[in-house]
This record gives sequence, structure tokens and C-alpha cells, in this order.
Amino acid sequence: MADEFTFKIVQNLGEISQSKAGWTLEVNLVSWGEREPKYDIRSWSPDHQKMSKGVTLTKEELLGLKNLLNSVDIQ
Repeated sequence: MADEFTFKIVQNLGEISQSKAGWTLEVNLVSWGEREPKYDIRSWSPDHQKMSKGVTLTKEELLGLKNLLNSVDIQ
């Protein structure tokens, strides 16, 4: 049998958007399987018990994304 899937939202950094169903697209610092927390972008159910697929980034990767977005002309 597979190991139990565990996660802990260590810090909520902010909400990007909310769907009509109440799910929120959030940026959080999350510890997956009791590992070192990483920055995470994904949608969460209102009770934070269900989640969508998302993107998990190290601090260095998040800084790279930040630099990239700061250099892009978003129209």
C-alpha cells in the first residue's frame, strides 16, 4: 500500500483569483511529505483539503520567475 500523502501549508502568501465554485488560486509555502517547504502555486478547495495540479518552486526558481515576469511587457 502506498504511503499516506501529507502536506502542510506553512505560510499563505496570497490569493491570485477565486472561481465561482469557491476554489482559490493561491501562492503558498508548502511542506510536502514533511520535507523542506517550497513555494507553490495551485488552486485549493475552500477547506484546503482538495487541490488541483500546480507548480512547486524552490526559492531560487521563484526569484527567477519573478525576474522573468518583471522583464515581460504584459499587454
